Amino acid sequence: MIEILKAVLYGIIEGITEWLPISSTGHMILAEQMIHFQLSDAFMEMFRMVIQLGAILAVVVLFFPKLWPFGKKDGRIIAKLPVWRLWFKILIATVPGAVVMLTLDDWMDAHFYNYLTVACMLILYGILFIVVENRHISAQVGKISQISYRDAFIIGLWQMLAIIPGTSRSGATIVGGLLLGLSRACVAEFTFFLAIPAMAGSSLIKVLKFLAAGNAFTGLEIGVLLTGCVVAFVVSMLAIRFLMNYVKKHDFKFFGWYRIVLGIIVLIAAAVTALA
Repeated sequence: MIEILKAVLYGIIEGITEWLPISSTGHMILAEQMIHFQLSDAFMEMFRMVIQLGAILAVVVLFFPKLWPFGKKDGRIIAKLPVWRLWFKILIATVPGAVVMLTLDDWMDAHFYNYLTVACMLILYGILFIVVENRHISAQVGKISQISYRDAFIIGLWQMLAIIPGTSRSGATIVGGLLLGLSRACVAEFTFFLAIPAMAGSSLIKVLKFLAAGNAFTGLEIGVLLTGCVVAFVVSMLAIRFLMNYVKKHDFKFFGWYRIVLGIIVLIAAAVTALA
């Protein structure tokens, strides 16, 4: 029961931090210092990624009409061309990150999943948010349909940078989109859509690696994983709605300052751990 309660806490953290541009990894590292699972390291490495599936499902549910590429007209099933074009843009934006994920995922985890990297990325992108917002770049693109294939690819390059722990996938893509002249609401929504193939693919890779290493799920591990995903789904529904309403009236500076403060806290936590 204690392990299930821990999974609930992790699901809450994932559901909030995955969509707000504040780095889910940074928060997970802090959570791991306070919440210790009595489960294998191999399972926990996989769990941190696969819990995202619940968050992905929230995007699918909330935006299903915009994402489903088929409709009905005069009793016939038809293809919705604008939605198909959107999916092509999503796939184009996914390619850079997929290439890097397949080639460098394990190496990045081994060398950069640490306090210093996470803290530096939190602070760096926090500063970027503040700098970009202070430039007052006028929004040239206000609708998802107006995003060009070139814009989608460039945003995908920014998403690729999220393989560095502490960067935040949503944070990187939002910064890239703002620099391209996308409105805050537009770039936030496109970021949600990009998460579907990016996070689903990453989760699948982690599960396959977990099983390929000869691991098998215990009953407790299945319970922990399902609990984390369900909670992440429910909390993600709330977090996504909050962000979409927030960006209608506010900029991203608050998240920039939050990241900087969190980065400093991570550095302090690292110093305390080193001295302990």
